[in-house]
Amino acid sequence: MSIYLVLALIALAIFLIGWLGLHINPRPFPPFVQKAGHLKMVLLPNNLPKPVKRFYRQIYGDKLPRIESAVISGRARLRVAGITFPGRFRFTHDAGKAYHHYLEATFFGLPLMKVNEHYLDGKSRLELPFGVTEGEPKVDQAANLGLWSESLWLPSIFITDPRVHWEAIDNDSALLDVPFGKKRDRFIVRFNPVNGLVHLIEGMRYKGVTDKTKTLWLNGTLEWQRIDGYLLAKAAIIWHDEGTPWALFMPEEVVYNVDVKEFIRAKGIQSTQ
Repeated sequence: MSIYLVLALIALAIFLIGWLGLHINPRPFPPFVQKAGHLKMVLLPNNLPKPVKRFYRQIYGDKLPRIESAVISGRARLRVAGITFPGRFRFTHDAGKAYHHYLEATFFGLPLMKVNEHYLDGKSRLELPFGVTEGEPKVDQAANLGLWSESLWLPSIFITDPRVHWEAIDNDSALLDVPFGKKRDRFIVRFNPVNGLVHLIEGMRYKGVTDKTKTLWLNGTLEWQRIDGYLLAKAAIIWHDEGTPWALFMPEEVVYNVDVKEFIRAKGIQSTQ
C-alpha cells in the first residue's frame, strides 16, 4: 500500500469522524426544577393593528397571560468559524428587562465550547472561551435587540408591557417599538398571511464593536409548535449579508413566572435548585 493511499485513508477517516461528531445531538438539559408560577390573564386590547390582533387571537384567544419571567431550553445549531455545530441552550428572561444566555456547542454530544452571556441593567457581558466582551455600547444595543426579539417566546409582553408600542404598516406587517434605556429601537414584524403567525422579525443591529453602521438582522420562524401548552417558534437567526442562518434555536421546554432573580446572574445551569 502506497504512502499516498494511507494518507488518503487517514484523511477520509478524520473526515468521517468529524462528520459523525457534528451530527450527534446533545442530550437536552435537565428540566428546570422550579414549577411554573401563576399566570394572571388580561383581556386582549381592541386598538391593535389588524395583523397583530389576528396573531394574538391565534395563539391566545381573547385573553392573554401576564408573563413576568421565562426560562426557555432546547437544542440548537450554531455556526462557529464556518463550521455548524449541534448545541443546546437555556435562555432566562426577566421579561423586558434582562436575560442570561447559556449555550453549549457540542461534538459527539459533548460540550466543546460554552458561552455565558448576560444583559443586566442595560449592559451586556459576553463570556467566550477566548475572551470577554463588555462595556461596549454597540454590543449593548445588539443585546437589547436580542432581548426583545427573543420575547417572541413570551409574546404577551408586547401587549402587557406599557413601554412597548405597535404601529400599523399593512395587512401583514407592523412596526414594533421597544425601549432601549432612555432611547427607543424598532423592529418590522411580518406575519404569515395564511395562518396569521409571526414569520419574520427585522431589526438593524451592530454586528461587531468596530462597525460604524448597522446590519439588517433577521429572526425567522421556521415552525410553530405547542410546547408545555404554549405555541413557540423554532427560530433561525440570519445576518442579511451572510444569507444563511448562523444559529437555529429549537425550544423544547418553557417555564413561565418563576423566580429568576439569582439565576439570571448565574453561569451555566447550576442555579436551578
